[in-house]
Amino acid sequence: MMRGRQNVAIAVRKPDHDIVVEERPVNSITKKLPFLKLPFFRGSVMLFESLIVGIQALTFSASQAAADEEEQLSPWEMALTIAVAVILAILLFIVAPTSAARLLYVLDSVVLINFLEGLLRIAIFLVYVLAISRMKDIQRVFQYHGAEHKVISTFEANEKLVVENVRKYSQLHPRCGTSFLLIVMVIMVFIFSFLGKQDLLMRIGSRILLLPVVAGVSYEVLKLSSKYCNSPLMKIIITPGLWLQKLTTREPDDSQIEVAIASLKSVLAKEEGFTE
Repeated sequence: MMRGRQNVAIAVRKPDHDIVVEERPVNSITKKLPFLKLPFFRGSVMLFESLIVGIQALTFSASQAAADEEEQLSPWEMALTIAVAVILAILLFIVAPTSAARLLYVLDSVVLINFLEGLLRIAIFLVYVLAISRMKDIQRVFQYHGAEHKVISTFEANEKLVVENVRKYSQLHPRCGTSFLLIVMVIMVFIFSFLGKQDLLMRIGSRILLLPVVAGVSYEVLKLSSKYCNSPLMKIIITPGLWLQKLTTREPDDSQIEVAIASLKSVLAKEEGFTE
C-alpha cells in the first residue's frame, strides 16, 4: 500500500499471480478543517486516517485472496476483527502495564512509578513484536513491508522503478510506521511520568485521553528526524526505530518487489509532474 498527496493505491497479487491495483482518492478531513494541518494536530489526524486506510487495505487484500474460494470476509466480519484487535491493543499496551504499575505504589516517587510503567509498556511492545515476527504468515507480510521501503528508497534516489534497481536498497526506512510506534512508546514514558498519583480507572482513562497528545508530539519528532536525519541527535533518535524494523521487515523476493512497484507507480501516476 502506498499513499500520495492525492490518492492511495493498494496492490495485491491474486492467486492466479496477476497483480491487481485499487486506487482511492485521499479524502482527508484536513481539506474541510485546514487547522488540522498545523503541527501537533496533524499527528493525530494522520494516525486516525492511517488506521482507516489500513482497514480498507486489509479488506481489499482479503477479498482478492479469497476471490476463488466459496467464502469471503464480509465488511462486518473485517470490521469486527479490527475492533477486537484495537480492544486487545488497549488491554495489552495500556490496561496491563497501567494495572501492573499499582504494584509499585510502595515506592515514594510518583514520577518513578509512572516512568517504570512506561518502561514496562515498551518491554511488552518489544516482546509482542518479537513474538509475532516468528509467525510464518506474518513473516510474509513483513517481506512486503520491506519491499515498500526498498521501492520508496529507490524513488527517493531518483532511480527508475525496476526490480534490478530496487534490490540494492535497504529494507529499513527512517519514516516507517514501526519507528513511529516506538517513538510513541518513548513519548508516553516522558508524558505519563509527570501525571500525579491516581486510582486505577483514572490512570487508564487519562492515558487513553492523552493518546492524541502523544500522537501529535510523536509525529513532529518523526518529521524532524526525517528532515534532519544527518544530525548526531537525530541519528540517535532514528537508530532504535531502525533496529526495531529488523524485526518488522524481511528481505522481499522479486515478485513482492513487483507488487510494491505497481502500487507506487499507481500513486505517482496521479501526482503532478511525474514521468517514468
